Amino acid sequence: MNNKKEILIGFAVGIIANIIGTLLYILLFSDFGIMETFNAAVKQGHIGSLLALGAILNLFAFFGFLKLRRDQRAKGVLVATLLTALVILYYKIF
Repeated sequence: MNNKKEILIGFAVGIIANIIGTLLYILLFSDFGIMETFNAAVKQGHIGSLLALGAILNLFAFFGFLKLRRDQRAKGVLVATLLTALVILYYKIF
């Protein structure tokens, strides 16, 4: 049970890091507000790119957990990153 809890914590950290990364990218590099940029990305088909840029923070979380020897949490971050990749693939195909 303890391993599942650690993986779940890593998954949550990965999802939160992705959200924060996406918001930081929008705030730093967009001239519009968060919702305006997000809606424009959906309309223009760039939402996958926006999510991929937000996932860069997952690298820091993943390697940080590995450095701290929290391998199960690193697995959770990896699962969150794979989920993000599947969402990006969905947006690219449909």
